[in-house]
Amino acid sequence: MNLSNFRIISILEGISFLLIFTVSMPLKYMMDYHTPNKIIGMSHGILFVLYIFMAYSLQKQQNWTNKQLLIIMACSVIPFGTFWMDKKYLKA
Repeated sequence: MNLSNFRIISILEGISFLLIFTVSMPLKYMMDYHTPNKIIGMSHGILFVLYIFMAYSLQKQQNWTNKQLLIIMACSVIPFGTFWMDKKYLKA
């Protein structure tokens, strides 16, 4: 695992999270069009699992405390959280 791959995954995870609420959910519930929700939802699920796995795997390498790791993981469920986390914890 390396930090640059984690940064890419975190940005993609954040984008997919935002796409769920701005694109796929409105299409699903306002227009009864489910396909984008299935595609974006599956992509987001895979990116979320990768994000959590990579964060846990990078903890020792990056010398993150357990508190920092929990904050980094919590950022994956907060809108714009991964973008803030990237700026706060990942940029050198």
